[in-house]
Amino acid sequence: MAYTNNPYPDERRYPVGIQTFSEIINNGYVYIDKTDLMWRMTRLSKYIFLSRPRRFGKSLLTTTLCSFFEGRRDLFEGLKVMDLEKEWKKYPVLHIDVSMAKAQENEKELRGALLLQLKPYFKKYGDDPSETTPGKAFSGLIRRAYEQNGFQVVVVIDEYDAPLLEVLHEDERLEGYRRVMQEFYQCLKANEAMIRFCFITGITKFPQPSAFSCFNNITNISLDPQFAAICGITGEEIDTQMKPDVERLAERYKCTAQEMREMLRQTYDGYHFSEESPDIYNPFSLMKAFNQLRLTNWWFESGTPSYLIRQMRRFRTDITKLDGLEAPASAFDQPTENMRNALPLLYQSGYMTIKDYDPQGEIFTLGLPNKEVRVGFTEGLLPAISGIEGSDVQAGFAVRFWRALRADDTDLALRELQAYLEELPYVEGFKKKLEEVSTAEGFYEWSFYLIFSMLNVYVQTQVKCARGKADMVVFMPDTIYVMELKINGTAQDALDQINDRGYALRYATDGRRIVKAGIGFSVEKRAMTDYIIEN
Repeated sequence: MAYTNNPYPDERRYPVGIQTFSEIINNGYVYIDKTDLMWRMTRLSKYIFLSRPRRFGKSLLTTTLCSFFEGRRDLFEGLKVMDLEKEWKKYPVLHIDVSMAKAQENEKELRGALLLQLKPYFKKYGDDPSETTPGKAFSGLIRRAYEQNGFQVVVVIDEYDAPLLEVLHEDERLEGYRRVMQEFYQCLKANEAMIRFCFITGITKFPQPSAFSCFNNITNISLDPQFAAICGITGEEIDTQMKPDVERLAERYKCTAQEMREMLRQTYDGYHFSEESPDIYNPFSLMKAFNQLRLTNWWFESGTPSYLIRQMRRFRTDITKLDGLEAPASAFDQPTENMRNALPLLYQSGYMTIKDYDPQGEIFTLGLPNKEVRVGFTEGLLPAISGIEGSDVQAGFAVRFWRALRADDTDLALRELQAYLEELPYVEGFKKKLEEVSTAEGFYEWSFYLIFSMLNVYVQTQVKCARGKADMVVFMPDTIYVMELKINGTAQDALDQINDRGYALRYATDGRRIVKAGIGFSVEKRAMTDYIIEN
């Protein structure tokens, strides 16, 4: 069961916003025991790198490592590591949270922020006025900690890439920041003999010529199957360690525990961090849901990161291709600075995840993880891509449209959509947005895709068949909608194309009802002109 030392046994306490292992244990918060995986990781290699999305438990893992190497055995009573660790040596530990050094205006301020992170250790191990740069000061601390304790030093670095991510789109500033961070990290290789273990976390992977140029033997476990579940909460842990939490939330929603389990799966599950990964839930969102007894998009409280939207616009990312995208590992598990599209950033930031793997071709299938990501991601992208506000989609129209689809009333759903599009105000820069995609039809596909995704409806665009590509296929529990858009054409032309080219034939054995919809669309009027439905 979930470990807790709660002095209030009738109250489950959830560590929302708490990332310090000792505080979680000492104050009786729910803790999902990952200490066996942590212990194995410390035996794998001297230098370890782990990439995981934001709010996924990386910081908790770093503080757990700190407590472990500080020899604080009392904190681990009842946890899995007690059956594995026999020595419990007390090492000097240097824990640096580089995220505290972001949001600096220039290289000088970045150096100052890094030195400020080292300040607590200056008081403990002393400083040297000649150590004027962050790297020299860091190196001096490692040396003095080693000499004063007689044990090798453990170095734990959290969010190593935080300052670099903020300037990813600015080549000149990125180069300067990269020099600062490279100088800061190079002492880790230079002092290898004095280091027992070094653990580094971040969101993205930067190339060897950058922040990690000093390493030639760092082990990246980000895609390692044996550590896939070291951060996050697995489906098995939900069913065992968090069973009472599911039951409590089910009671709040007046449904069965099994129904709530399925709702949680659809909303927060779906992450996979290797080809053999168990189902992983977003731990931040899950704990928030249990704490506040409410299912909502907790991960997106702070919005879609601006750096991600900037990179997607820079590379003109086709958002309609994000579900079911096939790619080798080298296409998404690659240094961010080398990327030729936004895929590495989307994957490493947690907006896409591994859905399947073909071992013969060594090809991964990637997609959006779950409802929370699909809806939150869409809400953040909708204004940037189409000019339509997410709140406009969700208010009124979304409810009516969704109810019509659930009632299998396609005619009503399309009439609601037609009315909604006609009411939209003129989007500033609309003509320019049309120019940003290859065709006007592509622009409307994007807009439709975003609207459907906002409703957590699974949509595929440009779906291949033997005689062409269907513009859009919408998958509902009981119905599959095959849709064709004709820009400045008629709905009859669109429907004829669906039938003549057999777009719906591939779904004949699916078991769900097939609905074909031809839609005419006017660029000049920016609205649907007509539609025809055929069951």
